[in-house]
Amino acid sequence: MSDLLSVIHETAKGLHDAGVMKKETLREFDALCLPKIEAYTPEKIKEIRNRYSVSQAVFAAYLNTTSSTIQKWEQGKKKPGGVSLNLLSIVDKKGLDILL
Repeated sequence: MSDLLSVIHETAKGLHDAGVMKKETLREFDALCLPKIEAYTPEKIKEIRNRYSVSQAVFAAYLNTTSSTIQKWEQGKKKPGGVSLNLLSIVDKKGLDILL
């Protein structure tokens, strides 16, 4: 989150805590401050998997998907989205052990 968004979010939380901002409005600020998740290229997905020296099957098990899906991601036939994209982003930043 950028410094400006961080300050705005903290201000919004303060206004909510003081009782001058509705919970729904604070949720809108929360949503605006969520980090953007980058799209992953097939090469980047393979690089992440290779960084941890795991097979497609093992990587798939960590991400609760199939080895076929991992293979399709790495070949560019499919793109991760939703929860899979979030998990991939977490693994990229924090490592596989974060999912244990």
